Amino acid sequence: GSPSLVKRFSYHHIKKATDGFKRVVHNSPEGDSYKAVFRNGLLTTVREVKAFDEDDHFFYREVELLGCLNHRHIVSLIGFSTGYKRFLVFENSGDTNLMEHLSDPLKTPLNWQTRLQITIGIAAALEYLHFFCDPSVYLVSLNSRTILLDENLIPKISEIGFLGSDGNHDALPSSSCCLKGCTRQECKNMVFQLGLLILELITGQSSEMGGVDLVQWIRETNFPRSMNMMIDPDLGNNYDSGELIGLIKVARFCIRSVNKDRIHTHQILWYLQKKVGIVRK
Repeated sequence: GSPSLVKRFSYHHIKKATDGFKRVVHNSPEGDSYKAVFRNGLLTTVREVKAFDEDDHFFYREVELLGCLNHRHIVSLIGFSTGYKRFLVFENSGDTNLMEHLSDPLKTPLNWQTRLQITIGIAAALEYLHFFCDPSVYLVSLNSRTILLDENLIPKISEIGFLGSDGNHDALPSSSCCLKGCTRQECKNMVFQLGLLILELITGQSSEMGGVDLVQWIRETNFPRSMNMMIDPDLGNNYDSGELIGLIKVARFCIRSVNKDRIHTHQILWYLQKKVGIVRK
């Protein structure tokens, strides 16, 4: 049967709330996202789901798992829709993403403290997905475009999934497996993405915009010499050099982890806390 934890929306209501699917906020091969305003004033983000072929069972399973997530740095699933097309309906978490705040000259630049808090918040969300969800969550798209910021600049991860496009969830690991170290490629990719996101916060450069190759820079043996040249000019000199070095070490640690046979995500989170010196939320 269909999930009972979240609300079911009709295709008609989805179409009307998105103004005939004209309020596009993001285009993706996996399914476009739309801004939706329902008749009762509810403001949401609606995402079309093209995965899972014709089998509603796997889609319902995805909805059920997503509906159980509860973390201040992860967007909450409100409802879903099946029929002519499939949609997921998420809470509205602000009209801007991290990329816009880093690249739009009309927006107030993010200060150093805010960038640190964004890093800590996202790391806390990953900790939750790894150790407090069963099954653990590894299918996370983590970059400056998928990190939404509300009016208080609180970050939220907006793209998370449990199942692959084939609906396979039988092999999903339990949270207890993470403590033994992760060997799954999805887990390594997520840690790699965290490192890249940290570099985006430090440099202000997007990994999607074809700018400087952040990964190549952080892997160079002489990267400390070019560090001052890579820091986001919007920061000026208003940052703590000790915290900056610590954050760069964490990013480098994450980038290098992708090539290791086994990685311990709890070790990375502990390393982040130690190097930056800020308590996780």
